[in-house]
Amino acid sequence: MASVEECRAALVKLVAQFDEIDHEDRAKHVVERTVSCRVSDLDVTFYGRLHHGGLDPFSEQSPPDGKAADVKLTILSDDLIALVDGELDLARALLGGRVKVDASFGDLMRLRRLI
Repeated sequence: MASVEECRAALVKLVAQFDEIDHEDRAKHVVERTVSCRVSDLDVTFYGRLHHGGLDPFSEQSPPDGKAADVKLTILSDDLIALVDGELDLARALLGGRVKVDASFGDLMRLRRLI
């Protein structure tokens, strides 16, 4: 089991990877959304925001408006690190139940194109 710090570092890496996506591709597929990533084995949730300019850094502070995130991910700590490091395929992880995503179908399709 990975630590909270390792998960935090993985999410920082994810934000950096997202910044490397071609700006035109991002513009085509990104719609502003709030994102939560619940790391179930550590009982911690990270919150972020996806927008045309990129992916904001994740924080453990819930959004001040108190609204639920538009896209909710649930994942184990080791799987989060493997996913960000490219060792775990998102589609296989979703099909295998290792990653759970609660989002609209449109958001799922957009996410798939960006990851």
